[in-house]
Amino acid sequence: MRIGVLTGGGDCPGLNAVIRAVVRKGVASYGHEFVGFRDGWKGPLEGLSRPLGIAEVRGILPRGGTILGSSRTNPFKIENGVERIKENLAAQGVDALIAIGGEDTLGVATKLHELGVHVIGVPKTIDNDLGATDYTFGFDTAVNIAMEAIDRLHTTAESHHRTLVVEVMGRHAGWIALHAGLAGGANVILLPERKFDVEQVAGYVEKRFQHQYAPIVVVAEGAQPLDGQMVLHNQELDAFGHVRLGGIGQWLAAQLEAKTGKEARTVVLGHIQRGGTPSAFDRVLATRLGLHAIDAVHEGDWGKMVAMQSTDIVRVPLAEATRELKTVPLERYAEAEVFFGS
Repeated sequence: MRIGVLTGGGDCPGLNAVIRAVVRKGVASYGHEFVGFRDGWKGPLEGLSRPLGIAEVRGILPRGGTILGSSRTNPFKIENGVERIKENLAAQGVDALIAIGGEDTLGVATKLHELGVHVIGVPKTIDNDLGATDYTFGFDTAVNIAMEAIDRLHTTAESHHRTLVVEVMGRHAGWIALHAGLAGGANVILLPERKFDVEQVAGYVEKRFQHQYAPIVVVAEGAQPLDGQMVLHNQELDAFGHVRLGGIGQWLAAQLEAKTGKEARTVVLGHIQRGGTPSAFDRVLATRLGLHAIDAVHEGDWGKMVAMQSTDIVRVPLAEATRELKTVPLERYAEAEVFFGS
């Protein structure tokens, strides 16, 4: 078969490891041929492609980002988008697609499968919010980057007796904030799954100062105060209807400074969490997912996503994986609350 590969949505560490595994096994074990589509769904939509053989994937395992490029293109928002994709796949002799992405990219893959396109999905997102899989690659690297930042911030917070608010990614799911906050010894962790009382947060901060330690507050970008709205960078929507978040950390720091009388500063980690070389865990997970994805293609098991459940790689229907976001259960948040203010 001639198989197309694309990476869509936000970039993350581990994408190149998937591409490498797919191509290496696909060529060596099955004799398949590959074409890389550039910039997510924009590639098959506009016929933008590049060669993708063993030579092209050598040395890419430790590289962050994606050699294929990415975008947030949504073909269902473009006139005749689906027809154009089908025409371009046929023109390039592509029999099947491997789509590597998060909820939006795999949501498109799900719809295309229902319309007759041969698609296999691979779950990618630093937010770890895709259903039907225990972990997505990119998450472990992002958590470690955030944890290392928190470790460094403890020393400067203590030196200056100030509150440091660390804003991490997490639009609707607070997995990064929860894991990085727990691992980094944060004194308060705020998630999108539960609105927070700024007065209570200020109380935690003051209690921490009473112990002669400076507080670290970790807040996901999508966290909201009680009876409030998400703090938005602006009101513009992307092709999938998402607003651009950002600003909750700065707002919270100003509130805490006013309520506690202690200086507060904000650190927004932003795209630093997406960048750089993947962790060992993410390299292994991404590689395993890639190997199983090409197996699914070879067997013609269309409309599936490869997923990690326990320590096994399994196949689940794309529709199941994209039906709803996997958010942080309140019982997991309760585990972290034990350490708030202490």
